[in-house]
Amino acid sequence: MSDPTPATRPLFQRLRAAVSRFMPGLLVSVVIALAARFLSEHYGAPAMLMALLLGIAFHFLAEEGACVPGIELAARSVLRIGVALLGARISVELLIGLGPGLITLVISGVAMTILVGLGGARLIGRRRGFGMLTGGAVAICGASAAMAIAAALPERARNEQTLIFTVLSVTVLGTVAMIFYPIVAQQLGLDGLATGVFLGGTIHDVAQVVGAGFSVSEETGDAATLVKLIRVTMLAPVVLILSIAARGEAGPTTSGRRPPLVPGFVLAFIGLAGVNSLGLLPAALIPRLTDLSSWALLTAIAAVGMKTSLKSIFEVGGQAIALIVCESLFLAVWVLAGIELLGA
Repeated sequence: MSDPTPATRPLFQRLRAAVSRFMPGLLVSVVIALAARFLSEHYGAPAMLMALLLGIAFHFLAEEGACVPGIELAARSVLRIGVALLGARISVELLIGLGPGLITLVISGVAMTILVGLGGARLIGRRRGFGMLTGGAVAICGASAAMAIAAALPERARNEQTLIFTVLSVTVLGTVAMIFYPIVAQQLGLDGLATGVFLGGTIHDVAQVVGAGFSVSEETGDAATLVKLIRVTMLAPVVLILSIAARGEAGPTTSGRRPPLVPGFVLAFIGLAGVNSLGLLPAALIPRLTDLSSWALLTAIAAVGMKTSLKSIFEVGGQAIALIVCESLFLAVWVLAGIELLGA
């Protein structure tokens, strides 16, 4: 094959330089994601939690050396790709299926939990960004929401230690809820539909909701998954509002430019959800995009884990742990009260 022409040679050189710079860190992040998925599939451990813990174990790779640029890229750009692809799960039909009462309950639960997070953060002397991060993660979809919200925060408000703490906390609490919330629903005498609404409206991660719901019954599993995906639809408007607010407060970035009014990954999320709502996404493509989103988020959280040391996690403090627990309990009480009020 002939050599590249003089006009294309600089492009090839830039591509080669980019591959050489980013590939080591990206490969490490992907390998950790693969290991986390293997542990999840063979031993039942949450994949996100495994990616976090394995990433933290390789923290030294993010301190210096050839892997640093690729790890940074995975923690930032790959994360945003994963969040954008979540839009393939969403459609307007999901909203119509539940009815106005339950939709209002789910949306109000998200809004109120975020407000509790903001108020609680102020109470314990933390920044609003911390309250938004923890409240949004608890209210919407756990680790995925935490990473999306962190990606939308202005540069000066981003804190890898706070993000990793939030992801770790909501993953552990979600696992506990997955085990105990079905028992709570049984003790309260909730029927299959009400149990599904409770599980889908309170447990943090989609996979945890599916596991808890279908462990009760098929009816409960379907209802829980539907309610959970309604919560996931709230990710785009929450991140959009946050992005607009952050843009007003942030000022120019380190590169001298203001952040965009609406981040590209939010537009992609909304666009995919819109295309899916119109029935333009082939049915066979949706699970592929969902899987790709899952792998991107898993790779990103592995990279975020590598960027964080255990010492920094423990420095977050007991008050922050108490805040996330309180947010989770508030959401559970809110949804149960709403179920009782609506007679669902």
